[in-house]
Amino acid sequence: MSVILPTLRQLSFLVALAEQESFSRAAEQCFVTQPTLSAGIKELESILGVTLVERGGRQASLTPAGEIAVRRARRTLTEAEDLVQATRAAGEPLCGPFRLGVIPTIAPFLLPTAVPALRAAFPDLGLLLREDLTGRLYEALKERRIDAALIALPYDDPAIESESVGADEFLFACAPGHPLSNRKTVSLADVTQEKLLLLEDGHCLRDHAVSACASSAARSDFAATSLHTLVQMVKGNIGATLLPRLAIDGGVADGLDLAIIPFDPPVIGREIGIAWRRGSARTDEARMIAEVIRTLLT
Repeated sequence: MSVILPTLRQLSFLVALAEQESFSRAAEQCFVTQPTLSAGIKELESILGVTLVERGGRQASLTPAGEIAVRRARRTLTEAEDLVQATRAAGEPLCGPFRLGVIPTIAPFLLPTAVPALRAAFPDLGLLLREDLTGRLYEALKERRIDAALIALPYDDPAIESESVGADEFLFACAPGHPLSNRKTVSLADVTQEKLLLLEDGHCLRDHAVSACASSAARSDFAATSLHTLVQMVKGNIGATLLPRLAIDGGVADGLDLAIIPFDPPVIGREIGIAWRRGSARTDEARMIAEVIRTLLT
C-alpha cells in the first residue's frame, strides 16, 4: 500500500506560517494567495492526519504536532536544497546562493573587505549574509538555515566542524588621562584591578575578555550591546576595556582620541574561524571561503 507523502511546497507553506504566525504574511513570503496557502496547509493536515495549526483571530499558532512537523519540515527542505547545491558544486563550486552567518564583533570590521574579495574570487557566488550572536548562529547551522558562519573559536559542539582563519589579539583601550594612557605597552598584571567595560552576556567576546584576564579584573555594572557603544563609554571615561585588533583596524575607535595600547607579551584574545554543519554538502565550499578570508587576516 503506497503512502501519500507531503510535497515540498506544502512543507514550505508550513515553515513560512511558523515563521510569520499569520496566514497573510506567510502567503506573501511564499508568493501565493492566502487561500492557496491555507488550502496547502489543510492538505498537509489531511495527509498527516493531525491538526498542525490553531486558527483564531489574526494569529496562527502551531499545535504540539505542528511544532514537530515544522522541525522535520525545515530539515527536509534543507536536505532538498543540499541535494541541489551538492549537485551544482560537483560541476562548479560556489555557484549560486551561499548563506553565511557572522557574529556582530566580526561583521562590521571584516565584511567590508571580505565580501569584495569573495566576489572577486567567486563571481558566481550569491552571498547571503546574516548577523547574529554565536549561539543563534550555531542553532541556525544545525537547523540548516545557514550554510556556514564566521565565528570566534573555540566553540565545542559535536554537530559542528570548524577551521581557523586567523588570530585576533586584544589591545587595551582607555581615555586620555587614565593612569595607563601614556604607557607604550601594558601587561595583564597592569589591568588586574581595572574597572573593565564588557559586552553583555551572549557575546562570546565578553567570555574571551574575561578569560584573557583570568577572571581577575574588576567588571563594570554596565554591559554594552556592541563594540561601538563600548568605545563611546570608554571615551566618557566610564572605564577601560579590551578591544580586538580586528575592530581597531576596522575603525571602531577612529576619531575618538582614545589611548589604544598593546599588551607585552601580546594577548591573543580569540581565534576567528569559519564553522559549518558536520557532513554538510557545502564543506568544501566553506573551506574555500575560509582560504580567501585567511589571506585577508595574514
